[in-house]
Amino acid sequence: MSRFSQPDPELAHRLSRRGMLGVAAGATAAALLGAAAPATAATGNATAANGNAAAATGAAPGAKGRGRPVLPPGRLGIQLYSLRDKVSTLGFGPVFAELEKYGYDEVEFAGYTQGSAGPITLAQLRRLARSHGLNPIGSHVGYYSSDPNAYTFAQNLTKVLDDAQALGLKHIGTAAGPFRYGSTVDAWKRAAEDFNTYGAAARARGMKFYQHNHSEEFSFATDNPKVRLYDVLLEETDPDLVFLEMDIYWAYVGQFRFSKRPDGTPAPFEPLDYVLRQPDRYPLFHVKDGESDPSNPYGYCMVDVGDGDIDYQRFISAVTRLRGHRLAHHWQAEHDNPAESFAFARRSSAHLHSLREKC
Repeated sequence: MSRFSQPDPELAHRLSRRGMLGVAAGATAAALLGAAAPATAATGNATAANGNAAAATGAAPGAKGRGRPVLPPGRLGIQLYSLRDKVSTLGFGPVFAELEKYGYDEVEFAGYTQGSAGPITLAQLRRLARSHGLNPIGSHVGYYSSDPNAYTFAQNLTKVLDDAQALGLKHIGTAAGPFRYGSTVDAWKRAAEDFNTYGAAARARGMKFYQHNHSEEFSFATDNPKVRLYDVLLEETDPDLVFLEMDIYWAYVGQFRFSKRPDGTPAPFEPLDYVLRQPDRYPLFHVKDGESDPSNPYGYCMVDVGDGDIDYQRFISAVTRLRGHRLAHHWQAEHDNPAESFAFARRSSAHLHSLREKC
């Protein structure tokens, strides 16, 4: 199940110093949920059910503090790319059943096929998700391809939107960077024009078009190293038509990599500040964690949510405390290459439900 029509070079780097998390993951999961991580869906049912019940009552195991839950009710989702191994072997049904037990509310698609589980129609997929209490909130589709028949926004916009509408999606986007025409200011202005076109077409159908970042979006224009490319994207896209899904992990990788211009002069930025300045532009987030590792060229090693150093109590609280914004955003857990995808999903939900506002 491919996430992109074009290979994404950055996603080829699976930043996990731990590799297979093994005993460390099992021990941490046991502390969170009172049982070792399941090897299969069947062995994890009882523990998952307990975690789901705790999440529903707002008192997840290991709850930190006594304040209001940081995570807004009904807004925890998961990017199904993290579970692509299970979707391709078990099918959507068993995966959705597990996610329901883990306390998830939403799913974000990374393709609509289920491998050896057999064909499924979009209508069936929509009903299946809803039958497990999961709201299909968005989907990642390729930006462009040299193949005129590719399933991308540039090549098959009508088909992409037809499918999104059939699934009842409120958001439809791409995780491809705006590098179609290059890395100059004008190249990104051209890409912004493309995005405005897709955004207008999505809006006409009652949906929001969005772009999901990796770290390269925070690099500098090759023809003007004083200009950060992400700023060009924000300035040149219509805020009523083009929205952003901040992948928080990759934004902090961008902070590590691009806090200095190519000539070495300081150019610091804080990912959270982008959101606080324009919160309406960020309906979706990817909640992905990393351990700080300055020896790594990316500055972090990707780990399960709750095992890393990104302060999600601070980040989510800062956004949801904005007036009128507690329920305005959707938080999708993700790991590009989890050691055990069901364990990742279960532990991520438990951790995020455990976070409490500071009194």
